[in-house]
Amino acid sequence: MESVPANFHPPGAQALNAPLIKPEELPTWIVERDEDFLAFNKPGWVVCHPSKNGPWSSLIGAAREWLGAETLHLVSRLDRETSGIILIALNRDAASRAQKAVERRWVSKTYLAILEGELREPSLVDAPLRRDTGSPVLVKQCVGEGPDAQNAVSFFEPLIARNGYTLARVALHTGRKHQIRAHAQHIGHCVVGDKLYGRDERLYLEFCEKGWGARHDAELELPRQALHAAKLEFKSPEFVRTFTAPLPPDMQTFLNEKLSIPPEELDALLKAEL
Repeated sequence: MESVPANFHPPGAQALNAPLIKPEELPTWIVERDEDFLAFNKPGWVVCHPSKNGPWSSLIGAAREWLGAETLHLVSRLDRETSGIILIALNRDAASRAQKAVERRWVSKTYLAILEGELREPSLVDAPLRRDTGSPVLVKQCVGEGPDAQNAVSFFEPLIARNGYTLARVALHTGRKHQIRAHAQHIGHCVVGDKLYGRDERLYLEFCEKGWGARHDAELELPRQALHAAKLEFKSPEFVRTFTAPLPPDMQTFLNEKLSIPPEELDALLKAEL
């Protein structure tokens, strides 16, 4: 599987299973490696967890095959369409240290998102999330109260807003399912390319049933949600590490074309802000 270009169209319904990863491409996604950890910059559309289509259909499975390792430990994970940093522990001790930091909330995650509309001021969204019972999509979340609601806090900070779009840095204070996307919709600035938390959730249902179609071409400006996990920081007394993942080509191209941000300006901006 090659890195996803800006004009990539997802597979049709008959091929919605996880795409296979090419063994020679996997090492090109590595951003850091030592005796304890392997950090990848996961492209969009790559699945983290093992799937029924064999080891090369998921990042963890492919890493096991590539390393010839019997056991690896997935420290962080991302939705299929979200790109960015994925951390794998190579041994039990490293996994224990990382997991302890996660459990005690000594971990911070920073995302980059391209939003619809121009977000002019930072926005702290402190709004609980629960399952959206009014949606036919069982996994969809929404802001609301109720016995199943969980507190959720996200901080959206615009880095640049122009031409009807915003490149935002997003910090999570909690880690709920689909938190960034649901909160972005809540504040009226949906993530570009989001089929489920965008303008029309039927786009998601149609994609699941039939694959990418003409309506997706007409209504979605990217074939995946423009969400990227850019930085993962561990700040525990015994484990201090920072892992970063450069912005992928499809989001870079969108920012260049739609927000008129040349590559050198984008590089300078991200180096200063991350």
